[in-house]
Formats: sequence, C-alpha cells, structure tokens
Amino acid sequence: MSIILYHNPRCSKSRQTLALLEEKGIKPVIRDYLNNVPSADEIAEILKMLKLKPRDLMRKKESDYKENGLDDLNLSDAELIGAMVKYPKLIERPIVINNGKAAIGRPPESVLEIL
Repeated sequence: MSIILYHNPRCSKSRQTLALLEEKGIKPVIRDYLNNVPSADEIAEILKMLKLKPRDLMRKKESDYKENGLDDLNLSDAELIGAMVKYPKLIERPIVINNGKAAIGRPPESVLEIL
C-alpha cells in the first residue's frame, strides 16, 4: 500500500515532512489537497484514523474559520466536515496516511510513528 501525503507545497511543515520522508527513502503519493479536495467521506475516514473530532483537524486561525462562523460550538461534525470540503485550507497539514494509520506532521517527525 502506498504512503499518501496530504500536501500543501506552500507550507513549510508540509515541505519539511516531504523532505523527511524522502530522506527515509520513501516516495509518497502526493495529494495536493487544495486542488484535489478530499470528499466528506475521505475526511471522516482520516479523522477516524487520527482519532480526532473535526474541529481538532481545523486551522482555527484561517480567515475562513471565523468568517464562516465555524467557531460556533453548536455546529455538528457533519457541518464542520462540510466546511473543510468547501474550504480545504482549513484542514490541518500535512497529513500522512500509511496502512490504515494517519499522523499530522506537526512536528514533521511525528509521522515517523506510523511508518
């Protein structure tokens, strides 16, 4: 099974995670999630692998978070996942998926646990 990197090439942590994987001889399948947006089902599956709630995977400092009222604690998980599909830059990055496990590369070394 391929290792997948949900990657934003403009993000330094994402670039560092990619470099770390390549240093280990790993050539991940790179998914530019801003241009190839994951579906709601894919995000739900990633959340399950990460053992996180949707809000825990969201970048709360992004303008889309506040401007769209996503800080409303009454929003359902489905509504928050829908917002990540609509505004993918809200998704925390980078995310590495390997063999049914996932890790967020913050810090980049944290992804080594699932390799």
